[in-house]
Amino acid sequence: MKNLESIEQFDSLRNQDKTIFMFSAKWCGDCRFIEPVLPEIEEKFSDFTFIHVDRDQFIDLCQQVDVYGIPSFIAYENGKELGRFVSKDRKTQEEIEAFISGLK
Repeated sequence: MKNLESIEQFDSLRNQDKTIFMFSAKWCGDCRFIEPVLPEIEEKFSDFTFIHVDRDQFIDLCQQVDVYGIPSFIAYENGKELGRFVSKDRKTQEEIEAFISGLK
């Protein structure tokens, strides 16, 4: 999963084909819990580009897109939000995959 490097990059990626932004932080235990399954999820949903957003590095962006709990996911396609799985709750691989499957 690539890391977001700038707000400008976020705007650019959001306006491209299917992109899922995963909001996370190094200190987040629930984020570390799902880390091992993320490569499998990325492979299964290869029509999406997955981008990791460090909550601490991009706190203003998190506020802008109403992400106050992590891990959280927001999907976009051509600038339009397709859906969001945003909460402070621990997420399972099955829940993440169900969210992504519901976007199609």
